[in-house]
Amino acid sequence: MAIVGLRGTGEFSVDFRPTNYRQLFTLLEPNGTAPLQALLSMASSESTDDPKFNHFRDELPDRVLRINNSGGYNTSATAMVVDASDDAAFVVTGTIIVNIRTGEVMRASANANTSTHTLTLERGIGNAGTGVAVLDNDYLAIAGFADSEGGTAPDPISFDPTTDYNYTQIFKMAVSVSGTLQNTYLRTGDKEQEQLTKALKLHMGDMERAFFFGKRAEQNGATAQPTRYTGGLTNMITNVVDAASAFATANKITEKEFDRKLVEDIFAYGSSEKLAFCGAKVVANMQEIGKNRWTPQQVSGSYGVSMTRYATFAGDLLVHLHPMFRQVPGMEDAMIILDMPNLNYRYMKGRDTQLIRDVHTNDFDGVKHQYLSECGLEMLQGKPHYYIKNWQTV
Repeated sequence: MAIVGLRGTGEFSVDFRPTNYRQLFTLLEPNGTAPLQALLSMASSESTDDPKFNHFRDELPDRVLRINNSGGYNTSATAMVVDASDDAAFVVTGTIIVNIRTGEVMRASANANTSTHTLTLERGIGNAGTGVAVLDNDYLAIAGFADSEGGTAPDPISFDPTTDYNYTQIFKMAVSVSGTLQNTYLRTGDKEQEQLTKALKLHMGDMERAFFFGKRAEQNGATAQPTRYTGGLTNMITNVVDAASAFATANKITEKEFDRKLVEDIFAYGSSEKLAFCGAKVVANMQEIGKNRWTPQQVSGSYGVSMTRYATFAGDLLVHLHPMFRQVPGMEDAMIILDMPNLNYRYMKGRDTQLIRDVHTNDFDGVKHQYLSECGLEMLQGKPHYYIKNWQTV
């Protein structure tokens, strides 16, 4: 049967979709204390067989250089110094270079000297060898390759991916009830089951907070019992925009400024649809902007988490007011923008969220249970994500 539109987990019965305690929690309370967990639970989860999980990051280079000479260069200069950059290595004999400001086309007559950051160029291609004056800080873009008829292959160029990593963290939340209380009638119902339900909520809340605020670390790594901490979003995201200093007026982002940030930076990498977890002040600011230009639209079926779509020319933000941002001081004026395909929930094999019963000693008059999760957050690419803070007014 063909089904049109975004699918949500609520559409599937247990016959289609098995659940563990983590998934069960997020199904019961998709808009509760852990909406990020809800999304990761149903979207991107993968086991690991080591508490330190690594991944490769690779991306195509920009291949853009910038002139580094205070006096610039005249129309006939053939040697030009550029800012230090790995992109200079992509300039080999035959590479076409275009000055973005003037439109002059040049051709490399030798491989770039990566020690002195110097390019050797033929000037004024298509203009009888007559160049155009070059200014300091002019941008030069690599625009292909041109060789003579019967020429030989150019020098090969390659680039390697980088690596990144994170740790799984052991999360625990225990519940204990005396034997007497187990057998006492209470008007409020079964106290053991009540405590288990509350503990699961707190356990998932602990994981949610760690995934936002955790700092990657390993203590006593050479011992038999090291303690590991998983890195969270606020510490792993490198694209941080502080509204207190990044715009014309401190703590203020206007509609035009926000729109430019979306077009020029936030949607420059990754998906054209991103998720924005926001504090109350940021949501109020976006609603004010929305009245003037955007039409807020509820997004249904988005893995059970209620979101509002803000459509822009650059891409769509799916906005969610995160309840934790109300509880944690300083997050009311924050926005964390995530490209979900570049995030993974990683759990130690066999140690995803589970309830371990009867962890008490044999002589204990009662019961003790604990929820346990050994897991971490994996950020596959860094550039698609953004962290905006101190956005207090528009």
